[in-house]
Amino acid sequence: MTLKEKSVIREQILEMFDHAYGSYMKYAYPADELMPLSCRGRVRGQEPNRGDIDESLGKFSLTLRNTLDTLVVLNKLDEFEDAVKKAVSDVRLDNDVVVSVFETNIRVLGGLLGAHVMADLLREPGERMQWYRDELLHMAKELGHRLLPAFNTTSGLPYPKVNLRYGVVKASRAGTDSDTCTACAGTMILEFAALSRLSGESVFEENARKALDVLWQRRQRGSDLVGTVINIHNEWVRRDSGVGAGIDSYYEYLMKAYILLGDSVFLDRFNVHYSAIMKYISQPPLLLNVHMHNPTVSVRSWMDSLLAFFPGLQVLRGDLKPAIETHEMLYQVTKQHKFLPEAFTTEFRVHWGQHLLRPEFAESTYYLYKATGDPYYLRVGQSIVEKLNAYARVPCGFAAVQDVRTGIHEDRMDSFFLAEMFKYLYLLFSEKSQLPIDIDDYVFTTEAHLLPVSLSTTKPSCQGNNNTEAVPVFQDLFSHSCPSMETLFPNNPSFAKTIRDGYKYLTGVPCPHREIELPLHENGMEPLEFLKSMGISLMPLNEAARSSMQKVSGAERSVPCETGGGGHLQRAEEEVVVPHVVQLISPPFLGRTVLTAGPAKFGMDLTKHEHGLKGSILKASPYTACEEIANAQEVKGQIALVLRGDCMFAAKARRLQEAGAIGVIFIDHHEGSNSEETPLFQMVGDGDSTDDIRLPLVFLFSREGAVLTAALEEHQNVDVLLLPKERQLERGEDQSSVRCRQPRSGSLRRSS
Repeated sequence: MTLKEKSVIREQILEMFDHAYGSYMKYAYPADELMPLSCRGRVRGQEPNRGDIDESLGKFSLTLRNTLDTLVVLNKLDEFEDAVKKAVSDVRLDNDVVVSVFETNIRVLGGLLGAHVMADLLREPGERMQWYRDELLHMAKELGHRLLPAFNTTSGLPYPKVNLRYGVVKASRAGTDSDTCTACAGTMILEFAALSRLSGESVFEENARKALDVLWQRRQRGSDLVGTVINIHNEWVRRDSGVGAGIDSYYEYLMKAYILLGDSVFLDRFNVHYSAIMKYISQPPLLLNVHMHNPTVSVRSWMDSLLAFFPGLQVLRGDLKPAIETHEMLYQVTKQHKFLPEAFTTEFRVHWGQHLLRPEFAESTYYLYKATGDPYYLRVGQSIVEKLNAYARVPCGFAAVQDVRTGIHEDRMDSFFLAEMFKYLYLLFSEKSQLPIDIDDYVFTTEAHLLPVSLSTTKPSCQGNNNTEAVPVFQDLFSHSCPSMETLFPNNPSFAKTIRDGYKYLTGVPCPHREIELPLHENGMEPLEFLKSMGISLMPLNEAARSSMQKVSGAERSVPCETGGGGHLQRAEEEVVVPHVVQLISPPFLGRTVLTAGPAKFGMDLTKHEHGLKGSILKASPYTACEEIANAQEVKGQIALVLRGDCMFAAKARRLQEAGAIGVIFIDHHEGSNSEETPLFQMVGDGDSTDDIRLPLVFLFSREGAVLTAALEEHQNVDVLLLPKERQLERGEDQSSVRCRQPRSGSLRRSS
């Protein structure tokens, strides 16, 4: 790629940043985040509660604080000075709000510290920021003291949440949760140590070091792995171990704490963990979670997108080959799905389709380009830029993608998008001489805030590591040094391409065009269901697999291949279908009539609602529900009875959901079919995303359906329960006292 081409892309990145940041400042500031579809700010308490996601919002202009040092990296120095003035004058930290200790530390405290370092640097020449009197550092110190009560625990591991005004006392609404993720407790040392060394107050670094000591002591000694969730007072809650969500930045901060602070204890611990990761978790190019106590067995067959940071960490460690391998796998997944899904399977299919504009893949791309100088990674970065513009850009910023399979947007633009994504992309396409700072003088925090490596020369304000437990000394040649490319790959200047070539057909291999003739099926029967009943799955072209077999984790699996035939027939794995029930509870049935029903792979998951759904049944009109529902007023608030056939299950469900039905019972149109003689199957979607369908859905064969329709004809008003299993009603209990769970209008259930 020529310098001119790089310059064009760099200018494009600046324009994209201006669009995103400008939209936040125009439509959202001083709110914490921008809602890019609504073109307004997200203010906690004024929008529907999103649960833990909202605990990063503290009414402290999160996006502005998180973006401050990005403005300097992008050489927007006037905007930086203006933004610092706003951050100092407009924002307060003593809000009565419960926030995540982890998120507040990495986003807000890290943002304040990175911005202070930049402001101090710009002030020195005497041209800019001459009014600045360390206000950001004072705010950082105030915030640090507001986070400190979280560390008042029996172990030294912090509570996961804290009230900014009241701490963790009883009235604070914090201090009740005792389970925290490993990354949450182990991702404090960079910010807290920097705060201690810049402010002279040792208490911050001391607490962060103690938390790391506890996690180290509680590692599984046989495997040297840690779990995902730990109780701050005693033991592990979730013992699965990986490098993605829940653990990721714990490993990152051990390595970076050594770089920032110069304490070799952190490097020694990292090396112990890294050896275990490469022994048990790394199955190139995959990184699969294992059980910390039994690490030879993978505990799940999917990976989450947060592990995309790991190739970048491997670059810092000097282990380039596995970094290149995993990064190439991730790139192949992005080419197949446009973005990295939040989770994807070992066969690179979507497991969870959401994409939140996460920056980890761009981060690793930047690190690999810095290490190799291979222009291939510039092309990868260019593809990121193009896809963001093509599939995430909206009039008021950039919007997350609800499902990569449909491209439907979600009304959120998280602050890390501005803090990290544009920083890494801009650096990727910039020459060192084009930057206002020497980027090699800084360590990136997990939120890409810049802390100077000169802090390692600052006298520690605390006693350092107090843990006397011996750390194994590694004899690995590169455990304490970073090897050169010539050492790793002698006489092979194209080593990165050589490694990548082994994975270029990971998600698809060239195949000759072959016509695929689908079997004929009965008129009105859904094709996917017909094939399913034959033990055949039909998968979309971009997920389909034909052919070439490849060893992964010791087992053979199919590798996707485009055939040009619109789909691919593949023998489905034997699947156990767990039956549901329809239980008639109104008089005269009173729960004694129970019908065996088939479940659906979409809609509300009844297995998660043991009390099921209660409602009165009503026939939809038309009975097949393949056209507009004529009796929508009557259907509203009822469980609709629908005849199978003429259109897809998902299409019927959507129409009835729009009409206001609270559930759907599909009845087979093949006369005489019954659950005793006909194998149950799970209803499947229509090939598109079915995340929008929230109703509980069940299927009755013809004979069971006839019982239901006869009851309705005889009694007019029939109440039923849709349940994952039969419920025994107590004597004297009628339908009015049966507990039930109505589907919440905002809840989403994803098919596997």
